[in-house]
Amino acid sequence: MRFRICVKLLNMPTYVYEFVQEDGSGGETFEFVQRISDPPLTHHPETGVPVRRVIQAPFIGGMWSDSSMKKRVSDDKKLDRLGFTKYVKAGDGYYEKRAGKGPDVISKDAPLPGDTFKHLD
Repeated sequence: MRFRICVKLLNMPTYVYEFVQEDGSGGETFEFVQRISDPPLTHHPETGVPVRRVIQAPFIGGMWSDSSMKKRVSDDKKLDRLGFTKYVKAGDGYYEKRAGKGPDVISKDAPLPGDTFKHLD
């Protein structure tokens, strides 16, 4: 179970903390919004139970996040309009064009002539 404790503060990071069990192992986690300059919590602000900060990978959102990029590259019409060429693997060494200029199929069994992608220069 995950708890979220939020103080309405703008532009402050959200840190993840875990409860410290009697044997020193980690327990349930919760999130806490605080200033970067604030010292890490040592006890839960409401219950007083010992806690420690959990180090996690940073969240990079916005237009470069995985979910956002997945939406962008899945729109073949948009990719074509923006001048990109997209090939999708359709088998072992076999790719089919879904957007853009270039040959309709790329296959390891049928090498492409040297000037096939000249239009991309």
